[in-house]
Amino acid sequence: MNIHEAAENYLERVLIISGEKENVRQADICAAMGHSRPTVSVALRELAQAGYLDISPAGNITLTKSGRKIAEAVYERHCNIAKFFMILGTGEETAYADACKIEHYLSEESYERIKEFLRNKKNGR
Repeated sequence: MNIHEAAENYLERVLIISGEKENVRQADICAAMGHSRPTVSVALRELAQAGYLDISPAGNITLTKSGRKIAEAVYERHCNIAKFFMILGTGEETAYADACKIEHYLSEESYERIKEFLRNKKNGR
């Protein structure tokens, strides 16, 4: 599950869009990520070749099992880091933007401490 940050961001975005729409299309990803069509096309082709997503002849994009596993892990990390920042008093928009910036670089040890903190906070400790 060791892929680069940009690939993780694409997989995460496909996951998010698939929760909002029945079919994920290249144009949806372009709009959501603010990237050009050629840039997105190259990235999606590489992810498909690596076995992380499938692109149907009609252009519908779906995550494979391995792609979904990565996307869900990145998205969970993103959400948990953002929740942590919001508990500290950061506004929601800033918390999610900052979480996106650091989710790929935060050590597993620090991330585990954040998850532990959130569990304790949820349990009233």
